[in-house]
Amino acid sequence: MPSYESMSKQELLQLKEKLGAEFEAFKAKGLKLDMSRGKPGADQLDLSMKMMDVLSSETNLKCAEGTDCRNYGILDGIAEAKQLLGDMIEVPAENIIIYGNSSLNVMYDTVSRSVTHGVMGSTPWCKLDEVKFLCPVPGYDRHFAITEFFGIEMIPIPMTSTGPDMDMVERLVAEDDAIKGIWCVPKYSNPQGITYSDETVRRFARLQPAAKDFRIYWDNAYGVHHLYEDDQDMLIEILAECERAGNPDLVFKFCSTSKISFPGSGVAAIAASAANLEFIKKQLVFQTIGYDKLNQLRHVRYYKNLDGMKAHMKLHANILRPKFEAVLDTLDKELSACGIGSWIRPKGGYFISFESLEGCAKAIVAKCKEAGVVMTPAGATYPYGNDPHDSNIRIAPSFPTPEELATATELFVLCVKLVSIDKILANK
Repeated sequence: MPSYESMSKQELLQLKEKLGAEFEAFKAKGLKLDMSRGKPGADQLDLSMKMMDVLSSETNLKCAEGTDCRNYGILDGIAEAKQLLGDMIEVPAENIIIYGNSSLNVMYDTVSRSVTHGVMGSTPWCKLDEVKFLCPVPGYDRHFAITEFFGIEMIPIPMTSTGPDMDMVERLVAEDDAIKGIWCVPKYSNPQGITYSDETVRRFARLQPAAKDFRIYWDNAYGVHHLYEDDQDMLIEILAECERAGNPDLVFKFCSTSKISFPGSGVAAIAASAANLEFIKKQLVFQTIGYDKLNQLRHVRYYKNLDGMKAHMKLHANILRPKFEAVLDTLDKELSACGIGSWIRPKGGYFISFESLEGCAKAIVAKCKEAGVVMTPAGATYPYGNDPHDSNIRIAPSFPTPEELATATELFVLCVKLVSIDKILANK
């Protein structure tokens, strides 16, 4: 098929009529499919069900250091949980604090603490005239929601094939002391699936921010979420790089087992320098006497070690890989020659990022919804929900069944074609 741009007006009108009939047939099916978020499917949740059998009324519930996990104590998490998550994100156990089930909650708390009490003795952000964050785009909507909630100004930073535009990052943080942080999903980024290059990580570690309380918010959400056993992206470890660069306090690193075990009952953590952790604990002691140690214990006893976790993630990959490939193969087959979109084939993570013709994303998402398929709102991958090009759409293949996903992808492609034809016709 020739590209749509090369087709005559008459050819496009004829194609639109044909595709329009197909769209009406989809509407008649009464579909109710949800692809709006990267939720694990039920078959993925089933993988961890044996974790429910690890602890029972007959189980010894003392952790390795002898504390009864049913009782109060151990503010920063049991030692074996710190070791497991430390191994998962490649940092020493002593640089870890274990939290509850959600890394998003840890990130929210970290921003909130900075707003009310500053960072390691700095002026609380609530007392400053302006506070800004850098936001690589397209990026993670929940990151942007946290900063917007606290009234923090967000500055978009374009993503490249190797990570954020580091020339722009370096210049901005060096010249503006109101910039207090940058959001990062460094491995299999949300939504593009890009992994930061070694040079990008090292440039982050060597940053010389004007603000002494500037921190890199390093969300290691997909560190072990590979799709392929023999073709995986590698990411060098940021805390060690910061230490080598003489900037040990520059980064907060977040992680959780939410998409490893159960999203509602995982274990989350923050990793940082000793000085950062000491400051965090001074606040944490007023917030909790310790997070759910029984949940920490059952995770450790189920996975046992990093090898056990990696073996578990291979089972996840066996479920996710065919879903990703089904979507990507359909995009390749149906849209590659049309010249009306582009996409990246990620090697891991939870999303596929689609770039439509400029000005078409909202219309495509709306048309999908009209026929019964809910997508992530267009614009969600940009601060304030404002994609200046109205072109990025985040596709979340994980939750639907394979059959539902095939139907949803077929409809998505159809909507891309119809909206793109209208766009091209308007310009002819």
